[in-house]
Amino acid sequence: MKQILFLAFCMFVAFAASAQQDSSATAILGKYKFPEGSIVPEATVTNENGTIIMTTSAGSSELAKQNDDVYTIVAFQGTAAFKRNDAKKVIGVVIDAMGYHLEGTKEQAAAAWIRFSDQKRLYRK
Repeated sequence: MKQILFLAFCMFVAFAASAQQDSSATAILGKYKFPEGSIVPEATVTNENGTIIMTTSAGSSELAKQNDDVYTIVAFQGTAAFKRNDAKKVIGVVIDAMGYHLEGTKEQAAAAWIRFSDQKRLYRK
């Protein structure tokens, strides 16, 4: 009985740790725009089968997590440090790779609004 409880506890801890890691990785997903004249105009961070990938016009690379908001850009021997605002929402990225320093801002998804004609109010979807 103790072994079953111990096994259940271990599974719970592993699941909780996995969920926490997934949520921090999910927060960095999206498109980042860099200032005009930068070596790349934008970068897109996606999750492809559990692997975080950064794609730019210069190529794609896996991002390997170093700590909370800092990832190694594996193929370009660099780092991507994601910036957060006071509400802990990811708002940008600082990339140092191959001798380049780039600071980009995260594009925020447009809010979807629905008008309920009978109530004449706007509601966020």
